[in-house]
Amino acid sequence: MPSARFIVSGKVQGVFYRASTREQALRLGLAGYAKNRSDGSVEVLASGAADALDALQRWLRQGSPAAKVDTVSREDLPEQELRGFHTG
Repeated sequence: MPSARFIVSGKVQGVFYRASTREQALRLGLAGYAKNRSDGSVEVLASGAADALDALQRWLRQGSPAAKVDTVSREDLPEQELRGFHTG
């Protein structure tokens, strides 16, 4: 399955961003994780259909209602087999 890593910066910690990302990823049929980083950003690794990854990237730009996203960077990765979608 195609995979991508996203780094999301802005007001994205403490605003249910990871939990909302998990819900959206599961709706899109993606596997992976969303986790806080020490610099205040959120890292999202997702694997699934290419169009679902694109849809997740569009959603990440908006995020949860309380979030204020400044930037979303994307790095396409080699195919990975991930199961479930976790927050950590």
